[in-house]
Amino acid sequence: MARIEQARTTADPALYTTADKALRRSLALQPTGNSTAETGMAALAAARHDFTAARTWAEKAITSDPYNPAAYGVLADAHTQLGQYRDAERAVQKMNDLRPDASSLARASYVFELRGSTVRAAELMRRSLTAATTDSERAFAHACLSSLALEDGDAPLALKEADQGLRKTPADPALLDARARAHAALGQTAQARADWQRATDIAPLPHLLLALGETHQALGHGEQAEAQFTLLRAQDTLRTSAGDPPDTDAILFEADHGSPARAITMAEQALRTRPFVAVHDAYAWALHKAGRHREALDHADQALALGTRHALWRYHRAAIHHALGNQAAATADLQAALGPAPALNPLHAAHARALLKRIGTP
Repeated sequence: MARIEQARTTADPALYTTADKALRRSLALQPTGNSTAETGMAALAAARHDFTAARTWAEKAITSDPYNPAAYGVLADAHTQLGQYRDAERAVQKMNDLRPDASSLARASYVFELRGSTVRAAELMRRSLTAATTDSERAFAHACLSSLALEDGDAPLALKEADQGLRKTPADPALLDARARAHAALGQTAQARADWQRATDIAPLPHLLLALGETHQALGHGEQAEAQFTLLRAQDTLRTSAGDPPDTDAILFEADHGSPARAITMAEQALRTRPFVAVHDAYAWALHKAGRHREALDHADQALALGTRHALWRYHRAAIHHALGNQAAATADLQAALGPAPALNPLHAAHARALLKRIGTP
């Protein structure tokens, strides 16, 4: 389990292989009633984005031990990514009934965040922070609280939350990403770029590389932007070779900086096994970039159907509405995306403002 967590934060896929060997050795030693190893296998499958397998292993773990809260947590994660949101909520409730610790409360927070109830989500994440017993749990809570504040348009609070977390764990990539996004919302692009650079130095995760590359692009730093994009292409080549499904960041990168047609193929592959709202957004954007705006709108609507307050998704739908000639709907989405402080990287924020100006909204 430690190797799985380490792999998530360092972007080193070899650690998944190490974890797999340890878990299978455990199951060989104790083939039945080994709920801990079965939960580990579920977590490993989820980390590899095989959410159907994650659900199967989590259900096995619960059969072995119906009072294992961690198994319900991974089951909730799998249901969420499979688009089974009510089932996910029931699993989260069971997890909290068994043990309302930092992990349980964090998942409860995410249930409300997905549905756009950011105030309630922040309340639960604040409780998760109070219940946290490790530095990693506290860092995760501060990163989430920063993100929730930014979704509510409170960039100063988002910056404060990220700073508080970084005082304890100064090398946490998620907190550096959170602070970068807060700086970007406040118009402090140089500070945002510096934080994203530091985060990618620690863990070259796709969403961090993409944010850094597009920030360099917004600043006119073509060579530096291309260096990040080259790394992203190399990562995607490794992913393809391993037969792993594409993540949303890879799809969005391909749509914006590669081939929209290939991005569509990638999104369709991802959607077959992971019909999650974020994948619908990525598919919508790929379709839009390929000129298939009517189909794109259907998936953009599905991405936002739960009520999720995600600035990038609102910007994506705004561009689709604009392409279809619905300027009133485009304006509403753009105003929601930009808000008091845009939760967008500098490149997307500039594109959103430019589109709003073209529409001519006062």
